[in-house]
Amino acid sequence: MAAMNSVHGNDNHTKILVVDDEANMRHMLSALLGDAGYCVDTSADGRAALELLETGTYDYIFCDIRMPSMDGMAFLEAAGSRLAETSVIMMSAYGTIDTAVEAMKKGAYDYISKPFKPDEILLALKKAEERESLKRENRALKFRLERIAQPRQFGEMIAESRSMQAVFELGKRVAQYDITVLITGQSGTGKELMARGIHTAGKRGGQPFIPVNCAGIPENLLESELFGHKKGAFTGADRDYKGLFEAASGGTLFLDEIGDLPMSLQVKLLRVLQDSQIRPVGTTRSKTVDTRIVAATSKDLAAQAEQGNFREDLFYRLNVMPIHLPPLVERSEDIASLVQFFIERYQARFEKKITGISARAMSLLMQHSWPGNVRELENVIERAVVLAEEPELDEDLFAGLGRPENKNSGLDAIAAGFSLKSGRQALEQVLIQKALAETGGNRTRAARLLEISHPSLLSKMKTYGIG
Repeated sequence: MAAMNSVHGNDNHTKILVVDDEANMRHMLSALLGDAGYCVDTSADGRAALELLETGTYDYIFCDIRMPSMDGMAFLEAAGSRLAETSVIMMSAYGTIDTAVEAMKKGAYDYISKPFKPDEILLALKKAEERESLKRENRALKFRLERIAQPRQFGEMIAESRSMQAVFELGKRVAQYDITVLITGQSGTGKELMARGIHTAGKRGGQPFIPVNCAGIPENLLESELFGHKKGAFTGADRDYKGLFEAASGGTLFLDEIGDLPMSLQVKLLRVLQDSQIRPVGTTRSKTVDTRIVAATSKDLAAQAEQGNFREDLFYRLNVMPIHLPPLVERSEDIASLVQFFIERYQARFEKKITGISARAMSLLMQHSWPGNVRELENVIERAVVLAEEPELDEDLFAGLGRPENKNSGLDAIAAGFSLKSGRQALEQVLIQKALAETGGNRTRAARLLEISHPSLLSKMKTYGIG
């Protein structure tokens, strides 16, 4: 075993190793550095110092060059990568400039000639500490710059904004547990991509992910589509059919636009969530399924439940883990990275060489309100790549986006004439449409925003022909 002595300072956790074959030199440096508050170990030669490196690490090493068994230069070579995070200061009474240069080449940070004054040791150590501090700051800065330059990702979604980073973190945590998730957000915000990300990041990732749009299947077919049917259950049922719940068993069933699920099927869905049982159409026996449910809606299900348009007990079953995707207009810092992402996707698909987008074109994209959210942005970039004749996407390819007249068309209608009555009516129409859009068509909440009664809102909607 290596011989070792330790001196521990009272207020500093920095560890220093002194390697020198002279006992007096080891004792002097231990006392000096220990009084300065450092934790100090000592070793009589390079071989013993290597044994210490096998069991621990040091922030700084003071190492003599001439020693028996293994000298300082051989120690530097043998330690190699184990000194990657350690600053080594070499010491010698026989050194020359060539010796110092050779030591630096082998990984030493500094060189001190013997004999030296105590202040020289402390000064060399202070310089080494300042160097290490700068290295840590540079590493931290590089890490932050890399995070800024490369938008973080969840599944197929990318984003830089804090709001979406919080959503991604929540999605990663939720993915590890078999709990029901309800994703809300405007159309085009990426609810299905979020659901796929949750599925892929969890333990069911290798199993089926089956999406179904509850608003896109006729009501008379939806029950059979979800729960399956037995041969002869109805006209046209010429064979047994395994429904989507059973097909997704072991994986995830994504129920998009769950707010449009007919009331009659809401009861059956509630049963699946409660006891994992389905009953195919035309049978009396139930089947057990192991299917995770992720649902999504652009509607306010809480308000729908209040109005009796959605079962309240089903809402609470679905809303175990709510995740809300903010609209693109609220996270404009994501637009640039999304634009680059879509440019790379579609230039590869259409085999076109697009190097980027002009500053004026990007300005138009940043000004646009994006009512269709990320889906609209993707469509705009796809169209621009198809039409582009130059390597850079220019503003001409985005005509009509981000212009003030697009945003203020309602105000233009108000100011079209001089009639106060017509202006008031036009303003009412604009505000009602805005309130309904904000609440996802929830008239009760829209009335509250407009600070009018619900019957008054219904009357005005009828007057202005607002559906």
